[in-house]
Amino acid sequence: MALLALRLGNNLLPAPNDRRLRCCRRSRSWSRSFVVASSAVKAPRDGGAAAVVWFKHDLRVDDHPGLSAAVAAPRRPVVPLYVFDSRILAGYSDTMLELLLFALEDLKMVLKSQESDLLIGLGNAEDVVLKIVNEVQAGLVYTEEEVEYRVRNVLANVESSLSNASFAWGNPPEIVSWNASLYDYKNLRELSTSHNQFLKEKLPMTTPLAAPSLPALNVEINTGSLPTLEELKVFLKESIRSEDNWVPIKTTSARSILKKTLSQIKVKSGAASSDSNGEDIIAYSGRSGRKIRDSMFASESSVDVRGGTEITLDALSAYLKYLEGTGKANWQELHDKVRLTETRDGASFCTLFGTALQLGVLSRRRVYHEAIQYERDRNAGFISPFGYSTPTVTAAVDAICSMEWYWLLALKSQVCIEGNHPVRIWKWKGHLIQYTSVGHEGPAVLLVHGFGASLQHFRDNISGIADQGCRVWALTLLGFGKSEKPNINYTELLWSELLRDFIVDVVREPVHLVGNSIGGYICAITAGLWPSLARSLILLNTAGSVVPSYSFVPLSKEGRTSWLSRLQARLALLFLRSRAGSILKEYYPTRTERVDKPLVDEIIRASYDPGAATVIESIFSFNLSIPLNFLFDSFGGKILFVQGLKDPLTNSNQFLSMLRKHCSEVHIRELDAGHAPHDEVPDEQWRSLRLFRRLACRKYLIKLFSSQQNELLEVFIEGIYQDVFLMKHA
Repeated sequence: MALLALRLGNNLLPAPNDRRLRCCRRSRSWSRSFVVASSAVKAPRDGGAAAVVWFKHDLRVDDHPGLSAAVAAPRRPVVPLYVFDSRILAGYSDTMLELLLFALEDLKMVLKSQESDLLIGLGNAEDVVLKIVNEVQAGLVYTEEEVEYRVRNVLANVESSLSNASFAWGNPPEIVSWNASLYDYKNLRELSTSHNQFLKEKLPMTTPLAAPSLPALNVEINTGSLPTLEELKVFLKESIRSEDNWVPIKTTSARSILKKTLSQIKVKSGAASSDSNGEDIIAYSGRSGRKIRDSMFASESSVDVRGGTEITLDALSAYLKYLEGTGKANWQELHDKVRLTETRDGASFCTLFGTALQLGVLSRRRVYHEAIQYERDRNAGFISPFGYSTPTVTAAVDAICSMEWYWLLALKSQVCIEGNHPVRIWKWKGHLIQYTSVGHEGPAVLLVHGFGASLQHFRDNISGIADQGCRVWALTLLGFGKSEKPNINYTELLWSELLRDFIVDVVREPVHLVGNSIGGYICAITAGLWPSLARSLILLNTAGSVVPSYSFVPLSKEGRTSWLSRLQARLALLFLRSRAGSILKEYYPTRTERVDKPLVDEIIRASYDPGAATVIESIFSFNLSIPLNFLFDSFGGKILFVQGLKDPLTNSNQFLSMLRKHCSEVHIRELDAGHAPHDEVPDEQWRSLRLFRRLACRKYLIKLFSSQQNELLEVFIEGIYQDVFLMKHA
């Protein structure tokens, strides 16, 4: 896991893709059903006169099974609705909010062209939906199925609000969840989580639905108006809790903070300064400085396609036909940005169209259909079994199938218990991240795995820590486990920003960071760059190095990947699949029996995921040059360093000697274990975590590790948890 990463390069797990709407009902006072995403859509019976179509991440009328089902019944009023709910919009950047408004403006215009309109609500969705349902006497509420934990909670609140309300015309409205799946699967529970096996099943593909004809919106109701970007930002700012006033730290990138800090170090040391300070500045170089008519982008520097379905489809056509050339200025602009963003084969697609897909301006199966249709048109209706004829078709199809696979894994994790702990989904920059949360009170602890691992690497630790009075979060980093593995450049700074945003958006309070291997290094970067987010650091056989008397830290630059790194990644995958068990046993020298079948099977399963090779490529360009002692100095808090002395990846004695010499503030404990002591000897470590109240000086004493590590916390937690005790008993 954390181990395979450093030995083999990047061992990632892309997730399977496939979704579809199923017909199933729940027996409750209100009913909820699912619409099948096919050309023959049957709507459930409604008890009211109207149907509300609640848009969230599906801002289109094309290929919209919910809208198609709503208009299927003749003479039924259909009421489109969008709600600006701060919980749904949490995590949106200013750029994302601007693109959202572009998409909503287009959707509203399209609906108006059919004498309908988009109702705009502002506030909690449960209040807005209930109000609209009452005003139009709705018997049905159509909404897209969600996998993200936060949005699923919003849906649950809406359902509860409707079920507990009384309606003059009869029963509460029926909630109808829909889904535009790419694959026609029969049973979600029976789908394999192995992408290799999933492909062998050769499930039929579904086709996108045409935009339906809408009835006129003949209801007396205030439709509302779209807010401006500034008004929307003010609304979201007002919804932030007072204790979340550190949310703005998300706006500053890790690279910017490092650049500023390193400049200060240079000034103090008298070293020569350069303008870039190692900063990799990427600027858009367009054909001219003039404004392009009918531009598909919000600004000259933007790389996100903006607008509604029509503009985005035109941009997709321009992208697919990249090799053909064009005389259109706006197509030429897009082609310029393809060259700018193609940092690796196919990376430009997600960069240009990722936001449009996240907002649902286009459905994934519409993109897939358009790409395949273009391929057929180029080849007289023929699709080669050996690959596509253009790199842009390959990029679009690969990205869509990858997104679908990870959506499917996320959806299945919500209905099938996998592992020892319930899995939740968090969406970060449009990508699906798996995490778990256990415990209801006590200090917040965040566990971060190493390269090639996942949250399941803490399989025997999470509950034990929570049982002793902590609230525990563990997440699977982007590019690993069953979290999404997009075609992007993976760096230590990218993962540190992910941790930062997870703490701010999900945990919503400072945490005690616990990391293994590269996960420990990422924790150290997070604590060093954003000290207010971490109460303490606990590093288990961390990656990184100590650099005496550092005066300059070179920053990694995101360049284009080479054919050599791609070849190395694929060879590493083959090696991993053939020797995963024996490699792991080298990292578990004390208890090789802990390398069990579930551990090995998950490593191999992940190696077949879409995007696995992309993640492994990053190992060959990893830059762990930011010194640990630099990060420790920047953090300034309590640090515990646990080292398994039998780690085959590190010269432990030499490493610990450097730590003791140059990091005097770090508490060090040595263990008779390998690279992953938390999983190799869990009984002796995490299960015996003890939280004792009021020992000696009214301080918490935490026993993170028993036997070999007993004394470790006697020194360490006295200080670290003093603040926790004082807060609870103030």
